[in-house]
Amino acid sequence: MRKLIILSISYLLIISCSSVKKTEQALNSGNYDQAINIAIKNLRTNKDKKGKQSYVEMLENAFAKATERDLKQIQFLSNEGNEAKLEQIYNSYLVLDGRQEKIKPLLPLRIYESGRIAVFNFTDYTSDIISTKNRLADYLYTNANKLMNSTDKFQFRKAYDDFAYLDKISPNYKNTRELIETAHLKGTDYILVTMSNQSDKVIPIRLEEDLLNFSTYGLNDLWSVYHNNVQENVEYNFGMSIDLREINISPEQIREKQTIIEKQVVDGKRDLLDDKGDVVKDSLGNNIQVDKFKTIVCNVNELTQFKSTQVVGQVQYKDLKANQLLDAFPLQSEFIFEHRYATYNGDKNALNDKHLGLIKLRSVYFPTNEQMIYDSGENLKAKLKSIITKQVFR
Repeated sequence: MRKLIILSISYLLIISCSSVKKTEQALNSGNYDQAINIAIKNLRTNKDKKGKQSYVEMLENAFAKATERDLKQIQFLSNEGNEAKLEQIYNSYLVLDGRQEKIKPLLPLRIYESGRIAVFNFTDYTSDIISTKNRLADYLYTNANKLMNSTDKFQFRKAYDDFAYLDKISPNYKNTRELIETAHLKGTDYILVTMSNQSDKVIPIRLEEDLLNFSTYGLNDLWSVYHNNVQENVEYNFGMSIDLREINISPEQIREKQTIIEKQVVDGKRDLLDDKGDVVKDSLGNNIQVDKFKTIVCNVNELTQFKSTQVVGQVQYKDLKANQLLDAFPLQSEFIFEHRYATYNGDKNALNDKHLGLIKLRSVYFPTNEQMIYDSGENLKAKLKSIITKQVFR
């Protein structure tokens, strides 16, 4: 027990020294907030222990240096007079305020060696945050509205980002939410999807509907919308065509495999004989008996019903404005129907679990060609989704 206690204390000392060293390294390399976070984590419990003094002193030092650095940066950006830097100034004030709020619950913090309370010069940044936020909101609104005068979708997307950020920092600012929707509509690419069957097989209507039902693909693309029917007042930028060129269906097959299974089973008792052929007796003079075995045989005929379908095609992307082919991808899917069962002739007790399971089954109807084509649809959708998610239009 004593050894365990010593080991536990040693382990805690190693961890503590390592944490102190990390805090010192962060502080000395200018990563003040990292040093602050490590110190705060260690001071949340037993903050008045003498072993925590290093964290108190480093927290005091790191906070002063981080505050000085951020205020100088704010002053520099303010003097520069570039409104595009307002977001940076605003975020810096938030950092300054947030840093203070993290330290406040720990106060007061004592430094025993110098007999004083650690000093943290807190400032109320409320008015600075509000005034900077108001200036930033006005800048974002003005700048984003300028971008809305463009015909470039990328500019609309930038405007969307600005309006979305504006709504985050100043909810319901003027008509921002209405402009967010407008910017999104103007920045979105609309893709018209068509499907053609160039094979000599009929595609089930439900398969075509499934392939063109993009709500089932789980796509999450802010700037791409797929339509399988032309909609009024929508200007389509790109076209995606799914061209099925071959649908190959194998004949219905029944494959047979015959197996002869032998097994040794107990068939009563017999006297145990020695090497001379004499009956072996026990200490009481009774004959010793052992199991008598016999071989049982069963002929198993395993049957496998097999049918497969293969769908081969291509996905093409076109720029409808320029009437130009952008890219093409092969599309291929396969579905296999396979059903196994068995019949037997002989002693069923010779069979193992696998064959016992098979002989309980019977033949089934082969799926129709239409069903086979439809069943290939799930794999086809997965392949199609992979192509769609990798496609970048702009």
